[in-house]
Amino acid sequence: MALIKVSIIPLGTGTTSVSKYVARAVEVLQGEKDIKYELTAMGTIIEGDLERLLTLARRMHEAVFDAGVVRAVTIIEIDDRRDKTSSMSGKIESVKKKLGR
Repeated sequence: MALIKVSIIPLGTGTTSVSKYVARAVEVLQGEKDIKYELTAMGTIIEGDLERLLTLARRMHEAVFDAGVVRAVTIIEIDDRRDKTSSMSGKIESVKKKLGR
């Protein structure tokens, strides 16, 4: 299982607020079954099969254009661990354990 972080930056919107465009990208995930994701202040983290996640990232990127922007920069970070199963919650728990919580 892989984790990806997708950050989409709409450009040329005429305003500094881009949340309505980000919301359109997140709607792509809301329409999917069996996809775990976490919206953060700086991007959206998604876990699942890498091929499916990359397809979803592309659909999120396109959703911003469908919302009316003419330029977008999309940054994708991939954490693809193959020696054992990885998850968002597992990574957080590992850090908390080391902090003594």
